[in-house]
Amino acid sequence: MSNRADPSAPTTLRTTLPSDVFASLVVFLVALPLSVGIAFASGAPIMAGIIAAIVGGVVVGALSGAPLQVSGPAAGLTVLVYGYVQQFGFTVTCAATVAAGVLQIVLGRLKVARITMAISPAVIHGMLAGIGILITLGQLHVVLGGSPQSSAVKNLTELPAQIARLQPSALALGLLTLATLVAWPRIRGALGPLKVLPGPLVAVVMGTTAAVVAGLDVRRVALDGGLVGGIRLPDLPPAASAIAFAIAAVTLCVIASAESLLCAAATDKLHDGQRADLDKELTAQGVGNALSGLIGGLPVTGVIVRSSANIGSGAKTRMAAILHGVWVLLFVTQLGFLVAEIPLAVLAGLLIHVGANLVNVRHIKTLLEHKEGLVYAAAVGGVVFINLLAGIGIGVALAVIRLLVRLGTLKVDVAERDERRLVAVRGALTFVGVPKLMAVLGALPPARTVEVDLAVIFVDHAGHEALDAWRTAYEKGGGTVVMSAQITEGLRFRQDAA
Repeated sequence: MSNRADPSAPTTLRTTLPSDVFASLVVFLVALPLSVGIAFASGAPIMAGIIAAIVGGVVVGALSGAPLQVSGPAAGLTVLVYGYVQQFGFTVTCAATVAAGVLQIVLGRLKVARITMAISPAVIHGMLAGIGILITLGQLHVVLGGSPQSSAVKNLTELPAQIARLQPSALALGLLTLATLVAWPRIRGALGPLKVLPGPLVAVVMGTTAAVVAGLDVRRVALDGGLVGGIRLPDLPPAASAIAFAIAAVTLCVIASAESLLCAAATDKLHDGQRADLDKELTAQGVGNALSGLIGGLPVTGVIVRSSANIGSGAKTRMAAILHGVWVLLFVTQLGFLVAEIPLAVLAGLLIHVGANLVNVRHIKTLLEHKEGLVYAAAVGGVVFINLLAGIGIGVALAVIRLLVRLGTLKVDVAERDERRLVAVRGALTFVGVPKLMAVLGALPPARTVEVDLAVIFVDHAGHEALDAWRTAYEKGGGTVVMSAQITEGLRFRQDAA
């Protein structure tokens, strides 16, 4: 869905506010249940997700370099934050969020935003898919009436025992939530005005209503004293954890930045308005994370689900993102008691749906077409069975190895035509492939006409030198060399034929 407004049309508050208000309400209805669910899955206080949604909307929305992007707590950071909460405690995790935000501000001011995007898409999608699998495995236990385990292996190995002691009420609510989420896109078109309601809201309302009407005795959301009671100041880690804390802050910075900037780039494709200023956006994300961490919120990033809902609902300016944060604030302060009625099994059903959608089949097909399936699978496996950092590290390492292999791949074919020798060189001519090429050229009979078709993707200095030296020596021996090259810039030999 795209918002194809005329970028040259004059805009005033009077002309844009109605569209922005409507879009902000739609995004608010999407953001509220997701923010609560992400906080639950992160092992953080529920109010931490609400605080992050407010900051992401009001603060990041006001400063954003991508005006139609909407920020808030993101599923892509869930596993990372959960691990830090278990390792450091929540308030120290808040301090890591503050530190990550400061780093983002520095990177944004240095105007190096695009560097944070220099990660293979296979690694990014593999990371998100691995996170989706972890979310799904953990929340499956909650749907069955239990609690998520500390790792994917434990979630798998303890699943049979959890099934044996499942709670029917929790399972029924989780299945109702999942069924609603799956069915809603198929039936909403026939519901008239109700079709504007987002699936997550409908699913949570239906599940919560069913639990209340049926009087089910199930675990519910705990708000810990409302918005004011949810504000927590960050704590610094003990000296012994300083290095681990620094690594956590840098990791949060890199992953949150990459996710936000990739989201901004994707958002640009959905509308014809102002293009994203990535450095400004990175700075805004940094301010948002620093503030969110200072008052007890989760890390924030740009979120494609909310951003696409914003644009698809007709948002014209950044006011839509700002207002969605205002609606979250008003709801929690005036109607927060309603959130406390949400069963955890309903949130778990919502999170299972979110996690499953992070394993994007379309992305997998695209990566397979580009022969990046191994990198993707390695990143997924690393995230699921080791940890997030390991998955990213393994994926990046394989992506680099794949690039080096590609740059080191050289194919040389020789054909004979009359008295001429035709040499076709394909691939990348680097120092790795020079010995192979020189072996073929050195075996050519002397004093002949040799046509070299150099159709390569890259030639390094070693390749230049080797070709020049061979050509000079061959022509001194009475031969003739005709070069036909697709890459000629920087080559010292002359191009005799196109």
